[in-house]
Amino acid sequence: MTQSHENAYAAAGVSIEAGDRAVELMKGWVEKARRPEMIGGIGGFAGLFDASALKSYERPLLASSADGVGTKVAIAQALDKHDTIGFDLVGMLVDDLVVCGAEPLFLTDYIATGRVVPERIAAIVKGIAEACVQAGCALIGGETAEHPGLLGPDEYDVAGSTTGVVEASRLLGPALVRPGDAVIAMEASGLHSNGYSLVRHVLLNTAKWELDRQVDELGRTLGEELLEPTRIYAKACLALADETETHAMSHITGGGLAANLARVMPEELSATLDRSTWTPQPIFDLVRKVGDVAQPDLEQTLNCGVGMVSLTAPDDADQAVAVLARFGINAWVAGTVAAGDGSVELVNQHPGW
Repeated sequence: MTQSHENAYAAAGVSIEAGDRAVELMKGWVEKARRPEMIGGIGGFAGLFDASALKSYERPLLASSADGVGTKVAIAQALDKHDTIGFDLVGMLVDDLVVCGAEPLFLTDYIATGRVVPERIAAIVKGIAEACVQAGCALIGGETAEHPGLLGPDEYDVAGSTTGVVEASRLLGPALVRPGDAVIAMEASGLHSNGYSLVRHVLLNTAKWELDRQVDELGRTLGEELLEPTRIYAKACLALADETETHAMSHITGGGLAANLARVMPEELSATLDRSTWTPQPIFDLVRKVGDVAQPDLEQTLNCGVGMVSLTAPDDADQAVAVLARFGINAWVAGTVAAGDGSVELVNQHPGW
């Protein structure tokens, strides 16, 4: 007597029943992350978004971004805490869009796991949905794939893609940057989702610290610090673009502050940032000291306390800081733009470093 297809699939390590249960558990959270343009619900082969909403644009430009959260998932798995990693995914996606002035419209996610544990998948999607609400975009669909033999039973990875829109006449970028522009730095919530291979190497593998270690400098456990969700700047940055003469923005991710800001600098201009204008959160100094990591290496890997930067007309610098404060984001003038060669330089030193 032969097994049914489903039983045979289960014997191979894939549970259709667990997948169905995960979908049921996540439905409530996905429902919260809707926009009026979203058509239908989850469960179809494709997510639907009503493009007639773009008729109000004279020349709508679609923007798209795809990303993941890197090895930060290893921390979530080690702590068996999965409801914040979705914030990291959404932050990585929507804040790449918003730098060109694009409003995030919708997002899809992809979760690959060695074994579908419905409650775990639902917790991940809960974080994604809550972050989508914060970013103002719809979660219109996704995929959960079970990969036994490729991933361990408790291992998973998350990735996603998002689409946004910007009026062509409102597009931000290097062509608009002018000499004298103020460099507005926006405070990060912590490490965000980059540089975790370095952080894990220094604190977990080399120093042999445990994730439940209480760290006085951090005021909490190491694990709590490392799982601090990525800050989502999308709505604040859209308001910044609307209310000030902002010419360009840069999302500070892998590569650090200087390298990412250089991506939006014209060839004939340069930016100088003054480190003395801010003190990075304690986790950055901790990695530097415990790992004896040279500052240039640290700054090429981690955001060092700045998660987003705008290049704003100098007369609007104070207004920019005020707009961001309205969204609960601490911001300050960290530098300026002048004639140069497209480079970005950091000068002076952080207080206390």
